[in-house]
Amino acid sequence: MWKGMGNVVGSVRSVVGVRWMASEALKRTALYDVHVASGATMVPFAGYSMPVQYKDGIKDSHLFVRASAGLFDVSHMGQIRFHGKDRVAFLEKLVVADVATLAENHATLSVITVPSGGIVDDTIITNMGEYLGLVINGACKEKDLKHFQAHLQEAKSSGMDVDLEVLEDRELLALQGPKAMEALESLKPTGGPELAKMPFMTAATMSVLGESMLVSRCGYTGEDGFEISVPRSRVRQLFEALTEMPTVKPAGLGARDSLRMEAGLCLYGNDIDEETTPIEAGLTFTVGKRRRESGGFLGSEVILDQINNGVTRRRVGFVVEKGAPSRGGESIKTPDGQVVGKVTSGGFGPSVGKPIGMGYCNKPFNKSGTELLVEVRGKSNPIVITKMPLVPTKYYKVPS
Repeated sequence: MWKGMGNVVGSVRSVVGVRWMASEALKRTALYDVHVASGATMVPFAGYSMPVQYKDGIKDSHLFVRASAGLFDVSHMGQIRFHGKDRVAFLEKLVVADVATLAENHATLSVITVPSGGIVDDTIITNMGEYLGLVINGACKEKDLKHFQAHLQEAKSSGMDVDLEVLEDRELLALQGPKAMEALESLKPTGGPELAKMPFMTAATMSVLGESMLVSRCGYTGEDGFEISVPRSRVRQLFEALTEMPTVKPAGLGARDSLRMEAGLCLYGNDIDEETTPIEAGLTFTVGKRRRESGGFLGSEVILDQINNGVTRRRVGFVVEKGAPSRGGESIKTPDGQVVGKVTSGGFGPSVGKPIGMGYCNKPFNKSGTELLVEVRGKSNPIVITKMPLVPTKYYKVPS
């Protein structure tokens, strides 16, 4: 499946949601030269030249992350902070999360919404006490910042105390897999925060290789792992220190995509967008309990109505029983030819051992076990709607 640049580019084209730029305009992360020297295949992604795979290939890289640990350069993503005494009230107008009750050093997945109930972007929000930190998608950075700035100007004119900081001097690495904790712990001095005592979706500032870094226990693979915000001047040292370990290998966009599909995680621009609500996307859990009662965020009337009265379509996962994988955009049909949905993501699932995908299906065809068809290369391939995640997640729990 991953043989040849044509297939690799074809799969990444579906990943980036057609967000391409001319090669001469592509940005580079601080690790570009390291990726090239390591034999990575570089492709355009979200306006950057990024590694899609290394010499070991996507399948082996995927399986290595599940068994050991992989290190992803995700520095194309945006890192921002909100400051000021009204930062919580401001952000709660724009996201569905209950930010006010988010404990210090804890994080939550949320979505940024528009008045129609659609999704501007998905984001991780972290309460770091003195500020709220957000990580936003690389392909959405410009759009997100314009959205925030427009509402920020309105908030300030009404007297709210809130400011936006964009972190331009920091890179972001994602260390994922069952041996991620052991690898990262070996680079920390004794006496600092213990990774073994950090639950999933928490964060702490700690010394790594003698440098203060923000370490968050989260990720996009379904495995245990960390996202590490590191000063640009130290990111190469950290990347090389980790990948020199036998338990850690660099991993690219291809493995990141297959891992997140198996984990049932959305990709913005494919599985969610401004025409999709969090309820349709199966992200109802991101709407805080208090927010379901009080509303007050953009699109709350639409979203709360859908929570109470339901929707006509839902995001689904599926396994292709026979035939080639879909890539996104294909119709989902019943055996008698009725179109009941559309594929949004697709590819091969190395841990599942079969082609897999995600899409949206009208009710009641979204039920697990429903047998449907997807048209791929002129053939009707049988699929089975399957409860997500397609591979059990292994998010970390602190031992009792």
